[in-house]
Parts: sequence; structure tokens; C-alpha cells
Amino acid sequence: MKNVIALIMAGGKGERLMPLTATRSKPAIPFGGIYLLVDITLSNCINSEVYKILLLPQYKSQTLIQHLETGWNIFSADLGHFLRIVPPQMMSGDKWYQGTADSIRQNLEMIEGEKPNHLLILSGDHVYKMNYVLFKQYHDQTDSDVTIAVIESARNIAIEYGVLEVDKKYKVTGFQEKPQDPAPIPGDREHSLVSMGIYLFRAEVLFDLLRRDDKPDFGKDILPTILKTHKVMAYPYRRKNHIEDVVFFTGEEGSRAERPMATAPDSGYWRDVGNLDAYWNANMDLCGLTPFFNLYSVRWPIRTLQRQFPPVKTLSVLENSTFLHGQALDSMVAHGSVIGGGTVRNSILSYNVYVHRGAEVDEAVVMENVDIGRYCKIKKAIIANGTRIPAGTKIGYDPKNDRQRSHVTPRGITVVTRNDFPNQTENKVTK
Repeated sequence: MKNVIALIMAGGKGERLMPLTATRSKPAIPFGGIYLLVDITLSNCINSEVYKILLLPQYKSQTLIQHLETGWNIFSADLGHFLRIVPPQMMSGDKWYQGTADSIRQNLEMIEGEKPNHLLILSGDHVYKMNYVLFKQYHDQTDSDVTIAVIESARNIAIEYGVLEVDKKYKVTGFQEKPQDPAPIPGDREHSLVSMGIYLFRAEVLFDLLRRDDKPDFGKDILPTILKTHKVMAYPYRRKNHIEDVVFFTGEEGSRAERPMATAPDSGYWRDVGNLDAYWNANMDLCGLTPFFNLYSVRWPIRTLQRQFPPVKTLSVLENSTFLHGQALDSMVAHGSVIGGGTVRNSILSYNVYVHRGAEVDEAVVMENVDIGRYCKIKKAIIANGTRIPAGTKIGYDPKNDRQRSHVTPRGITVVTRNDFPNQTENKVTK
């Protein structure tokens, strides 16, 4: 992967993720307690030995830039490795990035100066593990000009994505952008192949296409027009992608043992967290005995900036001669958090969250610096950073009431921000 440059698209407005994107871009949204979404894509690059990375931000990028400068300063210039943040510089006109293709077009001179053989186009806000080495091997073996990673999707869901038509060898013969009647997979009328937004181009092919065409996007504009002039292949992600890992189990004698796996169970996992329901689902996929997406991978670690907070603390609080035990069940809780006589179930708690006595938190994504008051009841919710929830508040039990104060998604997930409780300053700390 020495002559591959990864270009990470990180400039989307993320309007469907409002209010979480009110002050930050999609790739900078917290995920899994201690990560930002962009950490997933960057970790895939490092684990695949892709060490030349350009990240192209645009809207509300300060949080993202600070995170990258502080937590991802790990590249050796002496070895030719880099992570460069490339915001719009208007090198070719007085406009911001107009789309995925245009963002690269505006930086062609810089990219060509690195003399890459291939360009790997990635999104900064997807959740998945992908071995880009296998992706490139498939690209080389099929002698492709462009290779597009695809995943099988039910046809009623495929209408939200770019859909590819392929022949029996997975050569792309058609491209539909969010079609009302998606083309089915050959031999499978119930499913379609949707683009994952991951492309591998021969560098000279992409340079030529961008100079000959001023269209802004790959999926909408460029890819559909080159199917007759270039060899475009689809990469069946779930079938071809293999992440090696180690599985842990309890042996007959009761001790912990480990066994290597050629293909980890989450090798075929992929989520585009383009809306609030998908974001909540992706976080819930981390919980439980056998998570759908495993953050505890040994051979495919997810890296991030580890914040400096003390360990998690649980407290048993005496009230009316009864102990209320602080506990977290089937949950992930980040450093600095204190569960003081409350109960957390199937939830994700980020840094510095305080759960007061008697509070119950179920199936919730709680961001950092959140204070949950005494005897609150929270279910199926996203709590944005810095929110202080007054004692006795119920969230997620009465959607009609929740809508008077907060945003509620089509699936019924309540999204709470600090603006929903503007007069709340501090809950009394449980001793």
C-alpha cells in the first residue's frame, strides 16, 4: 500500500443528524463512548498500512481538526507518512468544495505531487472494519480502472443509496442514484447492491476524469458516465472482506482462553450513520454479550485520543434504610463517569457522566459532561454533551410529551440537548 493515498471526505453538513451537528461536522460526532466517527476510518487506514492520508473537511470543522491534531499526530515524515488536513483553499476558484469529486479536483496539484499509483476515496462518517489491502488486491486482480465497494441491501432500503447493476463477474453495467425501483442482484430479486461510498481509482484515470469533467460528485455525476469507457468493478464487501482477530472463551477448567479467527464476525458489518436513528442503532450494536460491532478487537484496534479522566466509579447510596446500588449492565461506560446509586442498562456513556441515585438509563447514548438527576427515567434516547437533566424527568416514555421539548426521530428516539433544559444549572451531587 506504499503508493496509495487515502482521501477522506469529511465536509458534509450532516443536516439529518441535527441537532448533534449544530456545532460540529458528522465525522466529529462522538461514538462508542470515547471515539469520534472519523476514528473508525482512520483506524482502518492504519490497520491496512495506508500511511498517506488527506482529510478534506469543510463545515464546522474546528472540533474535528483539534481532535486530529491532538490525537492523531503519529505519522513519520521521515518515512513519507502523513495525515494532512486540507480545508477548502479556493486554489481553482472562489468556491468551497461542491462535492466529493470537486474536493479532490481543487487539490489535484498537491495530490499529483505525491506521485501515487492509486487513490482510495473514503467517507469519514461510516462504521465498519475494512481491510483495504484485500480491496486493492481485488482491484489489481480484476485489472480495474475503478473499484466500488458494495454491500447487499433489501430493496426497500436501497432506495436511499446509489445502486449498482452488475454482470455475473461483478463488472458494473449500470449505476442508479437513489432509484425508486432499485435493480436487483442477479439471482436475488429481494436485494440490491448499494455503494458504500468507498472507491479505488487508478491515479492516472482519476486525474484525467477530473480534468475532463467539472461535475462535482462521483456517485451522481462521474461514475454513471464512465461505464462504457472504463472498466468499473464492484467489490462484494461481505464476501471478500476478512478481518483477522482473536476470540476469547472460557475453557472447561474455567480459565480464559483465546483462539485466532481468520474472519471475525463483524467483518461484514457496515453502517452509514447518516441520520439519528442509524446513529443510535450503531451505538446499540456495541452493547451486549456478542456485539454486532466489536470495539475490543485485538488484531484490528480502533484508535483515538484517550482523554485524561479518572476510572469509572459506582456508588451504593443509602436512602430510607435501603441501599441503592450504582450499576451498569450490558453497557459501555467511559472514564470519569460516576454512577451514584443509579442503574444503567444497554447504554453508552461517554466521559464525565454523572448518574444520580434512583435514576434509570436504558438504551441510551449519553455524550460527555452530562448530569442525570435523581430518579430520572430515560429510555431510547440520545443525550447531547453538556446536558443537565432535572431530577424526576422522564424521557422516552411519552413521545407526545417529549416532542413539546425535544426532537423525536421517526423511530421514536428522543434527542435531548442542553437547550431543552435552559434553566438547569446543577443537580445536587450524591454523596
